[in-house]
Amino acid sequence: MKYEKQDAKAYARENMRGIWAAALNPFDDNLALDEAGLRRNIRHWIDDLGIEGLFIAGKQGEFWSMTLDERKRNMTVAAEECGDKAGTIMSISDQNVSTVLELGRHAQDCGADYVVVHAPMLTFCHDRDEVLYNYYKYLCDRLDIGIAMWSHPDSGYLMQPETCARISELTNIMAIKYSVPREMYARLTKMVGDRILVSTSQEDDWLDNIEELGWQLYLCSSPPYQLQTTNDRRMHEYTELAFAGKFDQARRVRDSLEPVRAAIRDTKPGGKPTAHGKYWQELLGQVGGRVRHPMLELTDAEKTATKAAFEGCGLRI
Repeated sequence: MKYEKQDAKAYARENMRGIWAAALNPFDDNLALDEAGLRRNIRHWIDDLGIEGLFIAGKQGEFWSMTLDERKRNMTVAAEECGDKAGTIMSISDQNVSTVLELGRHAQDCGADYVVVHAPMLTFCHDRDEVLYNYYKYLCDRLDIGIAMWSHPDSGYLMQPETCARISELTNIMAIKYSVPREMYARLTKMVGDRILVSTSQEDDWLDNIEELGWQLYLCSSPPYQLQTTNDRRMHEYTELAFAGKFDQARRVRDSLEPVRAAIRDTKPGGKPTAHGKYWQELLGQVGGRVRHPMLELTDAEKTATKAAFEGCGLRI
């Protein structure tokens, strides 16, 4: 590892900046992980799009469909390809805490920069504060790597800002991916923004969060490589303008991407977000591939509609 456990917060503050993307995993026709395709995508995302870091083996990567060995291999491949060129945060989320720890130790060994652990499902549990604090403390006591919290509706509840603030005091908690309403993440930022990095995956709000909340990190989803091409890096451009305090210019660039956002939003079937994202990647020249069960593939009609929207959205290929 590149830092000591007690330095995780400071190291993240210094090194975890800019746009980080959540990687979709390409699966081939036999539903095996397409390692060559993943490596090709990673090189494009880093070298051509200037993405600063990657979120690996998360929900976007269909981690819940992968074996333990596949998840470890997914991390290793990403760490190898990113090297010193980009950061990595590995999702070690699982309902089984022994699996979380095994994945966390692998992340430490394979050269990951950080790990992220989503809040567990808590059956019949309504008073969650002590449960969640002790869950993250258990992990922090046993892992040396920097750990990011992750709260999203799929857990069946949202971690409250006060709970997150308490957990943020643990030594190697250094960030949170907070997929919650803006009022909640703005409140948490005011509470602990000098202690840990707070971020969310909503790209539409990224510029406002830089300007109004002083954020330095977009963590993270697929827009960084779905809204951009080698010849059209407008998300990167408006981010750099915002970091330079040129918010009016940044806003004009951000708003110019609205036709692209609309093309994605208006053609994405409600039950097929992953398949739609992978097909959009293929239209961009990236490696998309198949989805694993229980996710559904796009129909030919859905692909035709998506392609037509893609061709009219204004992205410069």
